Amino acid sequence: MHHRTRIAVLGSALAVAVAGFAAPVALAAPAEDVTIDKVVTNGGKPVALGTTAGKTFSVSVTTTDDSGIKSADITLFGPNSAMATPNGNVKCVAAGTTSTCTAKFTLDPDTDFYDNSPAGTWYVDALVTANDDDTKWAEKAGKFKVQRQAKLTVNASPEPIKKGKTLTVTGALTRANWETHKYAGYTNQSVKLEFKKKGAPSYAAVKTVKSDNKGNLKTTVKASTDGTYRWAFAENSTTTGVNATGDFVDVR
Repeated sequence: MHHRTRIAVLGSALAVAVAGFAAPVALAAPAEDVTIDKVVTNGGKPVALGTTAGKTFSVSVTTTDDSGIKSADITLFGPNSAMATPNGNVKCVAAGTTSTCTAKFTLDPDTDFYDNSPAGTWYVDALVTANDDDTKWAEKAGKFKVQRQAKLTVNASPEPIKKGKTLTVTGALTRANWETHKYAGYTNQSVKLEFKKKGAPSYAAVKTVKSDNKGNLKTTVKASTDGTYRWAFAENSTTTGVNATGDFVDVR
């Protein structure tokens, strides 16, 4: 079911839910008695999606009331009116007057998305009900990123190479396209070329190159010593960061 269909279904359910609790709220104790203390999605990490495989992740809402917490409803909202509801019931685990209420969600680009517009910032909405029937409705109680998975390749040539000669380093930056369900070139993006000298513990930046109109990368460097080259792309709001698997060059 695509995300626009899910929106319609959830919109009706949400309207019923709001109609059901709106009137009692006016008669109940002040809503500020119920607090939402913390919201964690996918362990604090972005939800990264490839072209077809779905990803299941948890959203937890920590909430407090003097009477304890009875239940919680959790809904996710994203760009272009994208929406997701829990896979099953929300489970609340109490520790005194505080409870952590957790729901499982699944986002599947193959069935939930028509295009790439759901990539970006998503928000967590929560409706919490205390044991004394106080309620707390929190819009945008938390936020997280849903990102398109990126891939990156590297090739350095010629190999082996004489010291001081010109080495050509190429590669390609691609990312998941949820419309075609294939990986496509990510164009006009800044990508760092990094080098790790043989025996060194980490990589160091050499230069920054822009991907072309097909996502391809190309640059040249002077060969100086044995070591490994790789491309490195930093994440942005819609796309994951990724490092290419390094290519070792033997300099003679």
